[in-house]
Amino acid sequence: MDNLTVKMRIKTMYRDMNPKEKRIADYILQNLKLVSRGTINDISRTLKIADSTVYQFTKKLGYDGFKDFKVHLLTEEFDSEISIHEKISKNDSADMMIAQVFDSSIKALEATRQISRGDHFQKAVDIMLEAKKVWFFGLGGSNAVALDSFHKFLRSPVKCGFTADYHMQLMNAGLLTKDDCAFVISHTGLKKESIEIAKIAKENGARLIVMTSYPLSPLAKLADIVLTSTSEEIAWRSESLSSRLSQLCIIDTLFVMVMFRDEKQANSSLQKIRHAISYTHMQ
Repeated sequence: MDNLTVKMRIKTMYRDMNPKEKRIADYILQNLKLVSRGTINDISRTLKIADSTVYQFTKKLGYDGFKDFKVHLLTEEFDSEISIHEKISKNDSADMMIAQVFDSSIKALEATRQISRGDHFQKAVDIMLEAKKVWFFGLGGSNAVALDSFHKFLRSPVKCGFTADYHMQLMNAGLLTKDDCAFVISHTGLKKESIEIAKIAKENGARLIVMTSYPLSPLAKLADIVLTSTSEEIAWRSESLSSRLSQLCIIDTLFVMVMFRDEKQANSSLQKIRHAISYTHMQ
């Protein structure tokens, strides 16, 4: 969390906040410039809460206190009056809309890069290479990321599996053993179906890797290792769609790390795949 902006820290932890903390969070997000130039008493007086409550809120975000929180807010140079969502409108030209959507994706990738920890990626690679089989699980939009992950890792030394059907996913989770790994992908980490898959895998002793945008979510709390993606939301493009790009980039990074771990075996797997699909190419 050290490299997260104030806005991203609040967003990441929001679902685990109590009602009073959410009031403070909402006020800060809606008044970033005002808060960055105000006092702790300004917030507590406006929200009719104690100064100590605001202070503890900033501590929960990971800051040393309100003063440290304000320093970070000021140095991030937010333009709090114009969010990405507000910048785009139906009257914008095609070029302007292209710029906004691409900028949103670039910000999501940059934010994800900043919070990505090498030791977490390394541990995930260790788990995947040690496993007899890695099963990729995902529902809804995450199903597409799971499929892409499976498609990619087929070229690697990692033995992997995937199925799109939820009931089949449950069955495969039920067949996992302590020698296997479940790789569960969920933007929110809240879907009961994804949590059920993770619980079944854990009950069987399988290692669990979770990729999500909310590292404090119920799903993430079950994991042996969590890989966190971030995203920005703009009009007509939910953050879950934006986070998909970050998640694909995380998968690409894991793939590269796996391939470099044992280049001889990686090249062997890659050559077999290339030979198999060569029959689909026109001569």
